Amino acid sequence: MTDQRVSLNDKYDLEKTSVLLNGTQALVRLMLMQKTRDMAAGLNTAGYVSGYRGSPLGAVDMQMVRAQAALNASNVRFDPGLNEDLAATALWGTQQAELRGEGKYQGVFGLWYGKGPGVDRSGDVMRHANMAGTSCHGGVVMAMGDDHTGESSTVLHQSEFAMVDAYMPVVSPAGVQEVLDFGLYGYALSRFAGVWVGLKTMKDTIEATAVVNGDPHRLDFIHPKLDLPEDGLNIRLPDTPHDQEFRLVNFKRQAAEAFSYANKMDRRVWGKAGAKIGFVAAGKNWLDLAHALSLLNIDEPEAQRLGISTYKVGQTWPLDTRGLSEWADGLDLIVVVEEKRKLIEVQIKEALFDDRRGTRVFGARKGASEEVLFAIHGALDPFLIAEKLGEILIDENCATEGVNAGLAALRDAKRADNAEDLAARLPYFCAGCPHNTSTKVPEGSRAYAGIGCHYMAQWMDRETSGYTHMGGEGANWIGEAPFSNRSHVFQNLGDGTYNHSGIQAIRAAVAAGTTVTYKILYNDAVAMTGGQGNDGGLDAPRIASELLAMGIAKVALVHDQKEDIDLARFPSGLAVHERGEMDAVQKTFSGYDGVSVILYLQTCAAEKRRRRKRGKFPDPDKRVFINTDICEGCGDCGVQSNCVAVTPVETELGRKRAIDQSACNKDFSCVKGFCPSFVTLQGAQIRKSQTAQLDLPQMPEPVLPNIDGTFNVVVTGVGGTGVVTIGAVLAQAAQIDGKGAGMMEMAGLAQKGGAVHIHCRLANRPEDITAIRVATGECDALIGGDLVVSAAAKTLGLTKVGRTGAVVNAHDIVTGEFTRDTEFSIPTDRLSLALQARLQDRVQLLDSTELARITMGDSLYSNMLIFGAAWQRGLLPITLDALRQAIALNGAAVDKNLRAFDIGRWSA
Repeated sequence: MTDQRVSLNDKYDLEKTSVLLNGTQALVRLMLMQKTRDMAAGLNTAGYVSGYRGSPLGAVDMQMVRAQAALNASNVRFDPGLNEDLAATALWGTQQAELRGEGKYQGVFGLWYGKGPGVDRSGDVMRHANMAGTSCHGGVVMAMGDDHTGESSTVLHQSEFAMVDAYMPVVSPAGVQEVLDFGLYGYALSRFAGVWVGLKTMKDTIEATAVVNGDPHRLDFIHPKLDLPEDGLNIRLPDTPHDQEFRLVNFKRQAAEAFSYANKMDRRVWGKAGAKIGFVAAGKNWLDLAHALSLLNIDEPEAQRLGISTYKVGQTWPLDTRGLSEWADGLDLIVVVEEKRKLIEVQIKEALFDDRRGTRVFGARKGASEEVLFAIHGALDPFLIAEKLGEILIDENCATEGVNAGLAALRDAKRADNAEDLAARLPYFCAGCPHNTSTKVPEGSRAYAGIGCHYMAQWMDRETSGYTHMGGEGANWIGEAPFSNRSHVFQNLGDGTYNHSGIQAIRAAVAAGTTVTYKILYNDAVAMTGGQGNDGGLDAPRIASELLAMGIAKVALVHDQKEDIDLARFPSGLAVHERGEMDAVQKTFSGYDGVSVILYLQTCAAEKRRRRKRGKFPDPDKRVFINTDICEGCGDCGVQSNCVAVTPVETELGRKRAIDQSACNKDFSCVKGFCPSFVTLQGAQIRKSQTAQLDLPQMPEPVLPNIDGTFNVVVTGVGGTGVVTIGAVLAQAAQIDGKGAGMMEMAGLAQKGGAVHIHCRLANRPEDITAIRVATGECDALIGGDLVVSAAAKTLGLTKVGRTGAVVNAHDIVTGEFTRDTEFSIPTDRLSLALQARLQDRVQLLDSTELARITMGDSLYSNMLIFGAAWQRGLLPITLDALRQAIALNGAAVDKNLRAFDIGRWSA
């Protein structure tokens, strides 16, 4: 093991250059690095960060807050934006700070963040601000979070064209290292050309973790000599829209292109002059391309022998046409590997058409044919790209034995990828979630969903369907109502969305005189993205006051009486009800004309659990149990509560019910059925097993597997149970061992009890890792925290007979469907057989949930047990010392997690 002397504080310590970061943390370090660079250049600058959270940039605000001390020390201010366009306007303001001689600093460098729909709503300010320009020692980088596959969004989105429409240059990093590098480049370009710069981020690059070189002085940027206006390209006063447009179109675009050429943002990676075939890609697709070539058994020497050259594009718009022309000289064919709407391909064709050189360009289609090559919809993966490129090489008479063998292996993997989904694990409300009560509607009524956790009500038989974009909740009914036979609907609205922009939709409904009842859940947390507080300190009394101030006559407050709510803070005249009256209140309000509002107060269950652990939230001194001898198995407790902590228990007398005490958040809605089998105990505590009585023997260390190229690990499990922690510990341990690691979270909305996949690639050198997402048949080790997810077709397709080893939790972890279907059961036997048929003798099934409950007193340690068992079976190429150190560095319940890891080893 290499002693790296690693600390979790390394990520923001600029004295440490080799650091383990995820993409979001890289944005934090970027700000610190830019400040350090400015200081070295003799500039007195400050930084400013604002935006709005949303996957894949859902944790930016949390990471900024955690790094507050370091940011403050570097004069970097973080203001969470109320919404994306107002945050962008604030960034525009940072560039105006020196215009009137009133600035405290020589410049302010700013960072905006937001997901694709936030880019869309910010288009107006983007255009205005970019036309106005940036200060010469300031600059703005816009981190846009795109979700090409709609894994955690209501719409698939691609934001580059919004940037292009505003004449903003766009850079596309291929991994965490380039989030840092391209971010620094973005500030240099922004200052030089007087433009805002878009930084494209995706799950594969921003929700990835990797070991990077974080030296702030590693890069130097060249400022090309250009013929510019006397007063330059930066922001100024006075200015006119016509002058702004003239500078933008005639100088700034050219400056951006020249800056890219001078700093080699687009570059030849493989091949040399004389090559005949060129492959082009950027960002995530560059990683896909590099991986695809390896699947075809093409490395750099082989590419050179075959006359293949590769070209990596860093700045996707405006494309550096000079550099492209130099690279493309002599090429017969250029293949542009690009998913979604084509940006690079179009620019290449325009550039080469003007040259009249006759080079063929394939991208969306194979030349002039109608054959689709890389489709405009969906996303690309290395497997698909390898198939397409292999076919092209055959057509171009460049196929070799290696290429043909690679294609044959791909065909075999495709044939083997024939598993069927035997069960599904959809995301669901957490145990004790307020939405379990707030999203119910009276019989005969219907409701609309919206942005937030309540979106999931659409698959819970709650007469809820349809949604709008964030902030439009209920405005669709304004247009539908005059033409509908239905006179009234309910509209769900979260407090986070209300604060962001939803209040405007309510005002619009009031103005239109629309009959609708808004159900606003105030759960005191932005639960969808990690439990952040509402920006600006918004609280329920203020919401009530704002609603009354709009002139809404019918406003009711419904609250959970178990929570410590100061009703005296609410405006007088407000109707107050306990949550048991929710159905009656809804029936009454559905008969009112015009806009009415039910303000429902109950704290987010996940946030409630966190606060109770810190002693900052009331914790009822009671527990609810079900006496299985009395339980008749009717399931009414699950119907009443919609709670996933109500679990099945199979007995000789049939299926009964039990409360999973590890998952229970003490909502107690399950007792509404008035069932005699329920037992409520005051002052009772869950008996913790005496784990010290389990005397673990000295265990031999296994022979660790070798790493040939990359070693690919997939971790699966249920959202919210610590699956991501396992991936983080694995990546951290690899760094401690002196290895390269790339880890990507594939969770999104699945953090709410749904299927979670963690992909982790390990290598002897960080540079050996390209695409982190594990492709079909590439998984070397499967650490399965849940049987349903591990045996899903999506997971089995990643495995390969003879290659993949696995340890999987065999426990029957019930899905949310059980709350609605009392006869529902997971096909455990069939799932187990599917795994065994696929992996044969290389899979161990272990009931780690029950083992954790017995030995640790809490099933939450189940994943760490599986992790330990996988290591003991020799499935992971990481030393024991490194893993134990990484668990300790994680800092959460260290002794218990180490104990759980060792018990897992023992069980194997």
